[in-house]
Amino acid sequence: MRIRSLLTSAVLATGMVVVSQPAQAAAPGVQITKIYYDSPGSPDHGSNSSLNGEYIQLRNTTGKSVNLRGWTVRDETARPDHVYTFGAFTLRAGKTVTLRTGKGKDTSTTRYWNRSGGGTFAYIWNQSRDTAYLRDRAGKLVDSCAYDSSRQDYKIC
Repeated sequence: MRIRSLLTSAVLATGMVVVSQPAQAAAPGVQITKIYYDSPGSPDHGSNSSLNGEYIQLRNTTGKSVNLRGWTVRDETARPDHVYTFGAFTLRAGKTVTLRTGKGKDTSTTRYWNRSGGGTFAYIWNQSRDTAYLRDRAGKLVDSCAYDSSRQDYKIC
């Protein structure tokens, strides 16, 4: 009680009010922004167009380019074939990259996991519940996004 009255006296004497708020964790520089987990026509026999309809998007929210070489994206199962590792790739400031499950030609805005065939086993993201994890090259968790809904086709993270 004595501390409170001393603080009150100090505030009254100086006319200043000091408000203390708890510190908040800084948002990661690269964020998972969307997971499209229920691609049109899935589950089917894992056609490439259906596999590419399933994707995750990452956005660089900083003012600097980020080198993603060695960074990984994975789902909750953590099976070795459910881990994507970026090769030489730089995500420019403010830009988004889409990582599609199927095959295609990598560009500056789209990367491909290069999964194929195998029916429903070719898909990465479960259609009703899963978690995506983004880790840097040292294995430190940068961001994650979970969903639990079979009523939606995608999750905005």
